Amino acid sequence: MVSAAGAEERDLRPDELPDGLVVADDRGLVTCFNAEAVRLTGIAAATAIGAPIDRALPLEDPEGRRWWRLTDPYGGLATRSGQPERILRLPDGRTVLVTARYVRVRPAGPVSRLVVALRGTAARRRSERTEAELVATVAHELRSPLTSVKGFTATLLDKWDRFTDDQKRLMLQTVDSDADRVTRLITELLDVSRIESGRLELRREPVRLDESVRRHVAGLTGGGLPADRFELRLADGLPWLWADPGKLDQVLGNLLENALRHGGGTVTITVRALPPTDDRPEGLETTVSDEGAGIPEDVMHRVFTRFWRGGARGGTGLGLYIVKGIVEAHGGTVSVGRSARGGARFRFTLPAGLPAFLA
Repeated sequence: MVSAAGAEERDLRPDELPDGLVVADDRGLVTCFNAEAVRLTGIAAATAIGAPIDRALPLEDPEGRRWWRLTDPYGGLATRSGQPERILRLPDGRTVLVTARYVRVRPAGPVSRLVVALRGTAARRRSERTEAELVATVAHELRSPLTSVKGFTATLLDKWDRFTDDQKRLMLQTVDSDADRVTRLITELLDVSRIESGRLELRREPVRLDESVRRHVAGLTGGGLPADRFELRLADGLPWLWADPGKLDQVLGNLLENALRHGGGTVTITVRALPPTDDRPEGLETTVSDEGAGIPEDVMHRVFTRFWRGGARGGTGLGLYIVKGIVEAHGGTVSVGRSARGGARFRFTLPAGLPAFLA
C-alpha cells in the first residue's frame, strides 16, 4: 500500500520541482528539461530535449574549460557516482550551481541515466557577501580598540617617567575599557556561532527578572547616567523564572544599550506577569521603550537579523540577533514595534515558574 505522501511524491511533476532538473538517457540524450532549468539557463526545453547533454547544457568551469569533457560521465572510472556541487558558467555568462548523479543499473556498470540538478547562485553569493561582511565588521571593530591599546601601552613603556600618576591611571583605564570592548566582541561572535549551530547552552537557575532590571539600571546610573533617564514599571509579586541569569543579563543589557544609543528621552522598562491561557503557560512580559525617532515600519522585519544597524552610531549589528536567539532558546518570543511616545519598543516574553523539584 502506498501512503498519501508517497503517492504525492510519485505524482510530482518535474516542472513542480524548486530546482532545475535535467535528465539524459544512456546515450547522453536529454529526456527531461524542467521549467526551473529553463528559467535558470535561458535555454528552451524544446531546444534541449533530444539533444546531446553537452550541447543542450554547454557548461564551463571558471577557467573556461568544457565541463562535460572534463568530467566525462559516460566514460572514465565506473565506480564514480556523480559530481559534487560547484559553480559553472553558461556561454551567455550566467552562473549556476550544478550537481550531477550517475545512475547505474548495477554497481560498476555503464551509466543508464544522468541526473543533473541546477540551482541559482544568488543565495550562495549572498552567503559569501555575509561572510565577507562578518570579516570586515570584525576587523573594523577590533582595529579601533587594539590601536588604542597599542598606542597607550607603547607610550607608557617609552615615557613612563614623564607622566603623573593621574595621567597613567587615565591611560590604563582607557586600555582596560578597550580590552573590555574586544572581549565583548569575541563573546558576541561566539554567541552568534552557537545560536546558528543550535549549540547555545543555558545554565538555568531561579531568576528574579525585576531584580535583574533594577541591577542593570543601578549600574548605568552609577556609571554617570542621570536617574531620571529611566522609568521602571515593575509589577508586584512577579513569578520566578527558570532561566540562565547571565544570558538574560545579555538580553537586558543589549536592549537598554540599544535604547540609550539610538533612542532619546526617557527609557521605560516594564515587567508584568502574563496569566496562563489555552495557548501558553504563565509568563513574564518585559518591554523596553524609548522616546527617539523609532524604527521605520518597512525595516522592522530586519532588526533581529545579523548586522542590522539602526543608525550611524556604531555597534556590530549583532546585539538584537543575539537577543532573539537567547529569548527563543528559553522558549520565549521577542518583537519590535513603536512605543506610545513615538520611539522604539522591544517586547519579549518568557515562560514563568520553576521546575517541580524546586517548586
